[in-house]
Amino acid sequence: MQRRGYAVAVTQANPTLILDLLRWLAAEPRTYAETMEAWRTSCPRLTIWEDAVDAGYVVRRPLDGAIRVEVTAAGRRALAGAARTAA
Repeated sequence: MQRRGYAVAVTQANPTLILDLLRWLAAEPRTYAETMEAWRTSCPRLTIWEDAVDAGYVVRRPLDGAIRVEVTAAGRRALAGAARTAA
């Protein structure tokens, strides 16, 4: 569930890593297991996956007996905004 204003706070806290996660997910279909292997951390200050989920940037969906992770419309907007800022 996305809380009003939370996405802004998240992107200000970890913008580069969240965008890296979104780019990585957008590049090709990824399973939840693959995503957790690559992005899970035990550091309480590095919560990129959790922040992206809380901000509504990614979603988990069942697919053929596995769980697939996808970038949401909000995540695509965040990527597009970062691309415009970089240009």
